[in-house]
Amino acid sequence: QVQLVESGGGLVQPGGSLRLSCEASGGIFSIIAMGWYRQAPGKQREQVATITTGGRTNYADSVKGRFTISSDNAKKTVFLQMNSLKPDDTAVYYCNGDLRTPGVRRIYWGQGTQVTVSS
Repeated sequence: QVQLVESGGGLVQPGGSLRLSCEASGGIFSIIAMGWYRQAPGKQREQVATITTGGRTNYADSVKGRFTISSDNAKKTVFLQMNSLKPDDTAVYYCNGDLRTPGVRRIYWGQGTQVTVSS
């Protein structure tokens, strides 16, 4: 059974930093891409950053220059380094994986981790 488990959320002051981690486990044959999405109260879930196994990255305009996505393919883990955090970054952050198990390719989601940026 595939699981994505996030960690690293919390409360931080504006201008501060946090690092999120997400580890995928459970019968994964290969990873096509992984990424981070977020959902603030009353808003739709939006893509934050994605990374392919080849290292190609994509960022939302709102986080370019502040957030960095990286991965450790051997450990099936993706990271999101968030710097210069703003109150508008407050949201539940979800890990996303485009993964292949034997015979099946599908999208998986983590349970989410809360990030709150407030003084």
